[in-house]
Amino acid sequence: MVDLIDHFDIQGRIEYDENAPVKHDLLKTEWFNAVLVCLEAGQEIPPHPEPYAVLFIVLDGEGTITVGIERYDVTPTHVIFAPQGSVRGIAPRTRMSILGIQQPH
Repeated sequence: MVDLIDHFDIQGRIEYDENAPVKHDLLKTEWFNAVLVCLEAGQEIPPHPEPYAVLFIVLDGEGTITVGIERYDVTPTHVIFAPQGSVRGIAPRTRMSILGIQQPH
C-alpha cells in the first residue's frame, strides 16, 4: 500500500492464488480506499455485511456480485455500488479481478 500515487499500471498488480483470493490495498486516503481483489473461478467471497460503501469495478473475468437481495451477473467494465451497511459477496465463474473503491474505514 502507498499513501500517494502518481501513476501505476493496475495490470501489473493483478495476481492469483489457487488456494485463496488475493487482496491488495492499493491506496488509503482520508476520502477513499482503493483495493484490488483477484479470485480464481470458484473462490467465492460469501455474502456478508460491511460497515462501509464500496464501488466495484470489474476489470477482468465473469461472475456474480451480490448486493442485498440483488444478484448481478458481471463482466469487464461493469460497475456495481454496495451502500454502507449492505450485504455483499462475489462469486466468480472465471478468473476475476475487481477494483473496489471504498468509503474510508
